[in-house]
Amino acid sequence: MNGTKILTSAKFEGFVLPVKSVSIIALSVLILSLILGSFAFGKNPRPPKRQTIPVIFDTDIGGDIDDTWALALLVQSPEFDVKLVTTATGDTRAKAKIVAKFLQTVGRTDIPVGIGVRRGKGGHRQQEWIKDYKLSSYPGTVYEDGVQAIIDTIMKSQKPIKVVAVGPLPNIGAALTREPRITKKAEFVGMHGSVRKGYGGSAKPSAEANVSDVKAIRKVFAAPWNVTITPLDTCGIVYLKGQKYQKVLKRNSPLTRALMENYHAWYKQIVIRRNKDLSEAELKRKVDQQVNSRSTTLFDTVAIYLAMSTELVKMEKLGIRVTDDRYTVIDNNAKVINCAMEWKDLGAFEDFLVERLTK
Repeated sequence: MNGTKILTSAKFEGFVLPVKSVSIIALSVLILSLILGSFAFGKNPRPPKRQTIPVIFDTDIGGDIDDTWALALLVQSPEFDVKLVTTATGDTRAKAKIVAKFLQTVGRTDIPVGIGVRRGKGGHRQQEWIKDYKLSSYPGTVYEDGVQAIIDTIMKSQKPIKVVAVGPLPNIGAALTREPRITKKAEFVGMHGSVRKGYGGSAKPSAEANVSDVKAIRKVFAAPWNVTITPLDTCGIVYLKGQKYQKVLKRNSPLTRALMENYHAWYKQIVIRRNKDLSEAELKRKVDQQVNSRSTTLFDTVAIYLAMSTELVKMEKLGIRVTDDRYTVIDNNAKVINCAMEWKDLGAFEDFLVERLTK
């Protein structure tokens, strides 16, 4: 055929095979490699979904503005699966309105809200922000009995839950009384106490505000679960100012707008309490001066961080005893708890906080 040679066979290691057989062998090798590859990498080669941490957040929001910053950090952190937010002390129903409106504003109505044990007749300083908000308008779930909601959420969970509390502890104390078994399925993380340093980093420890319900905090600390706290030693020196604060102030997202509106409403009440005879113009000037320049101390944000990591802090295992006059003192005979006592890198935590709030 005009001198053209047509290949009809191939030689392998002394064997002569037809070309058709060679093609079948090659196809078989390809199929085998795909089968082996599926065993090596699994049917879905995509990385596994990140495991989240189930969390219940118990807050006395409305007392100090740092609770609202902590709530903002919580919902901005993909590490968490937030199962419930409960309100503590004072008018807990009114405080639940702050939580519900905030969650609705930022698109997180998947998170249930629980009304905690009411203690005292006090209101809160963020009333101006929720004055026209009805709790019944919250699209998510609202539990009238927040304590029972805590118990049910823990007992029904398939995974251990972290109970993160940033206020006095009547809700958690009541939950332990009603159902002690919650300690088998949960651990506690809190913003409580003052061990070696007090407010503002002072060398003298303070009677810290969240220790006000002494009976409840003793019960929580002594319970047979893992306890981790950020006392004033670490959380009492956290605030944002300068460019870091301006990034949050100017972000203008639904979350940062809600945060700053609450800050404005809260600080306005602080100024009024101190200066009752101010004109409207002077009141506005003082509030704007503060809100536009820096945060207050952001104690509670550190508890949110400790629920996901301890990388930026120096932890110590210390026996902690709560005194009748609200001090948390080191006592070798007391139950040992995990205490965040110093910062390894406070600046890095500030950066982390800004990044989360502005993303």
